[in-house]
Amino acid sequence: MEPMDIVGKTKEDASLPKATMTKIIKEMLPPDVRVARDAQDLLIECCVEFINLVSSESNEVCNREERKTIAPEHVLKALQDLGFGEYNEEVFAAYEQHKLETMDTVRTGKWSNGADMSEEEALVEQQRMFAEARARMNGGPMIPKPTDSDSCPSLNS
Repeated sequence: MEPMDIVGKTKEDASLPKATMTKIIKEMLPPDVRVARDAQDLLIECCVEFINLVSSESNEVCNREERKTIAPEHVLKALQDLGFGEYNEEVFAAYEQHKLETMDTVRTGKWSNGADMSEEEALVEQQRMFAEARARMNGGPMIPKPTDSDSCPSLNS
């Protein structure tokens, strides 16, 4: 049986996307430099090992603080503890940039379109969805979603 380095995964299962890593490697080098496939694979393995090392140390920092969730501060402290402190400023700047870029999209998704609904509209939508679910369970007809031009009698009275 293979050793489990990562929860539920063997060492061979933990990897990074080869195409993405190859692209990053090529972007970091001058255009006239080529990298042998074996060297690319070795670089990818080094990156995976580095991520495992930082993750493990971040987990240790988190545990010492009696926390259950690894926070960015834990990662920065782990980098410092592992001797990579000179990268903290750049890593923190990249983290801040990531936060700015994803600020609007962090909460988007399946439920984001209801944020601009009034309470009454949300209640009507909830009732419609419940009725639709009941109809699906009972094998009945689907209830069409009302359009913006449709008015709800309960809201107009």
